[in-house]
Amino acid sequence: MKNYKPAPDLLKDRVILVTGASDGIGAAAAKSFAAHGATVVLLGRSIRKLEKVYDAIEQSGAPQPAIYPMNLEGAAPKDYEELATTLEQEFGRLDGLLHNAALLGTLTPLEQYDLEQWAKLMQVNLHAPFLLTRAVLPLLKKSTDASVLFTSSSVGRKGRAYWGAYGITKAACENMMEIWADELETNTPIRVNSIDPGAVRTTLRAKAYPGEDPNTLRRPEEIMSVYLYLLGPDSRGTNGQRTSAQ
Repeated sequence: MKNYKPAPDLLKDRVILVTGASDGIGAAAAKSFAAHGATVVLLGRSIRKLEKVYDAIEQSGAPQPAIYPMNLEGAAPKDYEELATTLEQEFGRLDGLLHNAALLGTLTPLEQYDLEQWAKLMQVNLHAPFLLTRAVLPLLKKSTDASVLFTSSSVGRKGRAYWGAYGITKAACENMMEIWADELETNTPIRVNSIDPGAVRTTLRAKAYPGEDPNTLRRPEEIMSVYLYLLGPDSRGTNGQRTSAQ
C-alpha cells in the first residue's frame, strides 16, 4: 500500500470532502485528490487559508474545488445538517470523506488537565467526526463506491503518558471507525478505515515536539499514496482496518 502507484485519473468524477483542508496533511490531501480527478470540498475555519488551497488547485487545471468555511469547535448538529443539504444540492452525492481536522491541546497529566480544553478537544476531535459522518451518510449511500477515512495517531492506538484528551479522542475515533465499518459493511457501498500519518512535517507535530528538527520528517505530500489508495476504487474490500502511512 505504501508503494502504491495511483492511476492519473484514479478519482475522476468523485466528490470528496476534506476537513482541516487549509494546511498540512489536509491541504496536501485535497491537492492530491484533485490532481487525480476528484472534485474536492475544502472544509476549514480559515477562509484565507482555504482560498490559497483553492487557488492552487484551480491553477493546476484540476476540477474546480468548493470551499465550505466551518468552525468545528462551535458547530452544532444543525450546522452539519446544513452542510449535508448544501452538498446534496450542489453535487447530489458524496464519494469520499477524509476526517483530518484535529486539535492537539497540551501535553499534561490527566489529573491536571484543563476541563475547558478537554471539552474543546472532545468537540473537535470526536464529536465533529461523528456528527459529520452521521449527517452525510445519506449522501455516501448514494455513491456506488464510497470511502470514509478517519485520521488516527500512534497515541490513539497505544496510550501514552501526558497525551491526555488528544490520545483519548484518537482512541475513541478508532473504535468509532470500527463500529461504522461493521454497521455499514452489509447493504451499503461504504467502507470505513483509519490512517495513522506517522511523523510528518506539520504545525501540530511542531507543537507536540518543539525541539524536533522538521527537516528530518517527511512532508505531507510524501505520504499521499496511501490516502489515494484508501479513497480510491482500488481499496474496495478494505474495511474496518487501522492503516499507517509510513
